[in-house]
Amino acid sequence: MIDWNLSAEDRPIMNKIAERAVEMLKAQGVMPQPLSHYAMDVTAVHLNIQPLRLADLLAADDFNFGHDVFGIGRHLNRDPENLKLLHCFLPRFSKHEEVAA
Repeated sequence: MIDWNLSAEDRPIMNKIAERAVEMLKAQGVMPQPLSHYAMDVTAVHLNIQPLRLADLLAADDFNFGHDVFGIGRHLNRDPENLKLLHCFLPRFSKHEEVAA
C-alpha cells in the first residue's frame, strides 16, 4: 500500500514544489499536468522509495529542480505493487544515509 501521509511540515513544501513545476512548464509553453500529478509523483518517491530533501529541492536552481521533479515523472513506475524508480534514476536531492566509519 502506498503511503501518502506527508507530515504537516512537508505538505506546504510539496504544494510549492508542484506549483513551481507547473509554472516552469507554462513558462516554456508546455501544457502541464494538474498540480496533483507532480505532488503525487514526488510524494510517492519521498515516502515510499527514497526520502528527499524537500526544502533543498524547492530552493534549487531550475536545472536541478527540473532534473528531479521531471525525472521522477519520467522514471517512476506507478504500479502500486512495484512502485520504484526505473533506469537507475536517483534524484539529486535524495537524503543519503551517512555510513558509520
